[in-house]
Amino acid sequence: MYLNIQDMKKHLIIVLIFFGSSIAFAQNNPDKEDWIQLFNKKDLTGWETKIKGYPLNDNFGQTFRVENGILKACYDQYEKYDEKFGHLFYKDSYSYYRLRVSYRFTGNQVPGGPGWAIRNNGLMIHSQPASSMGLNQDFPVSIEVQLLGGIGTGPRPTGNLCTPGTNVVMDGELIKRHCINSTSDTYDGDQWVEIEVIVLGDSLITHIVEGNTVLSYTKPQIGGGNVNGYEWTDFADGTPLKAGYITIQGESAPTGFRKIELLNLEGCTDPKAKNYKTYFIKSNNSTCLY
Repeated sequence: MYLNIQDMKKHLIIVLIFFGSSIAFAQNNPDKEDWIQLFNKKDLTGWETKIKGYPLNDNFGQTFRVENGILKACYDQYEKYDEKFGHLFYKDSYSYYRLRVSYRFTGNQVPGGPGWAIRNNGLMIHSQPASSMGLNQDFPVSIEVQLLGGIGTGPRPTGNLCTPGTNVVMDGELIKRHCINSTSDTYDGDQWVEIEVIVLGDSLITHIVEGNTVLSYTKPQIGGGNVNGYEWTDFADGTPLKAGYITIQGESAPTGFRKIELLNLEGCTDPKAKNYKTYFIKSNNSTCLY
């Protein structure tokens, strides 16, 4: 079909109007979700390493690395684990967000790893900064979303809660027990498992495994034990944990991560914001607004 100059101009104007409208709609669409890819599938850009006994960013034995688009906690360069608890910290601090991770366990535990750490890893949220970790500190003060794999001896849920240097509140009671199991299924073998954590400051944290809500709690705060070599004294026991860093653990179980993404919810709880949303989640026959 032949178009003269005037027809071409008309078509161009229509295209530009449509394109501009599409951009405006995307920018003003309150339902648009802009997930941030914390892991670029190429390298460790944006992340800091801290391994017990080693200075910040001394990635001993290339414990944390990226291979074939997968972020890995690896131990092929270790002769013995020797309590070299490692953590990989993302550079930015967050308060209100959704964190979504796809992970799996691969291979055998490194020799010398603790018995409790077989097919055991974790996502630390509301963590202290990497720069504030003591040289010989084993775990950051944080809330741990524990990742466990089945070991063929019965139920072993994932998405559990552990509390290094912290406490939480459940059903109105301050919980000082170090770990609390979720209600998730057990995932054996090397299958990929998706876990999501909804973090709303210090008001509500919810763990979701493969689309199912498996645990929720409120009022994360400084307190409790289960951290050695701790030198960070900026906050007293009972201080609310309203924000912090996200870290990936390395505690002797080879683990792969193919997706680590975050949806920042800052502003979603402000009725004046264009991305304001009211979320509901039901757990234990109660409805929580967030």
